[in-house]
Amino acid sequence: MLRGMHMTISEQTKTDIFDKAHSFTRAREVQALGIYPFFIPFDDSEGTVVRYEGRDIIMIGSNNYLGLTTHPKVREAAIEAIRRFGTSCTGSRFMNGTLSLHIELEERLAAFFDKEAALVFSTGFQTNLGAISAVVGRDDVVITDKEDHASIVDGCRLSYGEMVRFKHSDMGDLERVLGKIGNERGKLIVIDGVYSMGGDIAPLPEIVASAKKYGARVMVDDAHSVGILAQGRGTAAHFGITDQVDLIGGTFSKSFASIGGFVAGDEQILHYIQHFARSLIFSASLPAPNVAAVLAALDIMENEPDYVQRLWDNTDIMKKGLSELGFNIGNSETPIIPIIICDEQMTIMFWKALFDAGLFTNAVIPPGVPPNMSLLRTSYMATHTADQLNRALDILDKVGHQLGVLQ
Repeated sequence: MLRGMHMTISEQTKTDIFDKAHSFTRAREVQALGIYPFFIPFDDSEGTVVRYEGRDIIMIGSNNYLGLTTHPKVREAAIEAIRRFGTSCTGSRFMNGTLSLHIELEERLAAFFDKEAALVFSTGFQTNLGAISAVVGRDDVVITDKEDHASIVDGCRLSYGEMVRFKHSDMGDLERVLGKIGNERGKLIVIDGVYSMGGDIAPLPEIVASAKKYGARVMVDDAHSVGILAQGRGTAAHFGITDQVDLIGGTFSKSFASIGGFVAGDEQILHYIQHFARSLIFSASLPAPNVAAVLAALDIMENEPDYVQRLWDNTDIMKKGLSELGFNIGNSETPIIPIIICDEQMTIMFWKALFDAGLFTNAVIPPGVPPNMSLLRTSYMATHTADQLNRALDILDKVGHQLGVLQ
């Protein structure tokens, strides 16, 4: 009996931490069927047309809203920055990785968003990780919309505070949540300015009013608002309440035609975040060519307003066209226009048929959206031509009827 009580490790049943990986077969099953809609390797990308295995495909699934990633001024600015600074800063902003370009960009962003200061991070995701986890302490509460981006959720998880969620854009539920928290704890409300799947705009004036009532601060992630709303200045400017929003964050990977992120607000708050945001302090800083590309895109945004106007002209064309064809586009108010299919399998099949017909969209299935809300996410650029948009509508019409999505 004693000998049986002292089994060696090799004789015991062991659990391998990789078991979950070996049992994950769903993606490979879809790949085997030839309908896998993710990680598509384009040979040429970021314009209104992409190239895949020798085929030209109209792109209506990019976040390149102003179409600036291929703009000659943006390209040249990045190339010139490589000539001057090289390809990497090889260190964090905290240590040896701050360049004069970073400071210039921060000053320009602060002025653009009408705030005292701004702070540049290496990605938009890291912006939310760092800013939220720095501001929200152990006894604080962070309140989020249920459809907030994953980077907001993860920033809340990294903080030592409590995260509480309210129903999407439901002001009654937000009031209920704030009322339960009370006045003894610090509170930060974090929302997306424009929601990345539905394309709807957050009811920011009502959120700000509730925040004032209950003594909460407000942070807006303008990832999908910059370059779109209020001549590119985002959600707070759209509603004329920039001075009432405490922190404005965003990414450079969309309208700013680069990669990276920023947060803007009062100088003292930014100074604090600068010294406590782990994703800033312990990550290599944004390389010079990426910073220079943002500066060039910002110049275009400020001095060439036709880009934003063309984006909205194209958005109006597609919103009208998709609605007339009979697609369910939900409550979209922006260049993000979902085509709501509901059924997950049909969504994947529709994506594949459109792709084969020469049109790229984004298939979004749970958990990216709630159950039975699978959709094709479409989004539009200032640089789409009328011919491209008409061709896209023709393909959607034809394939939609072939598959029975349209009756």
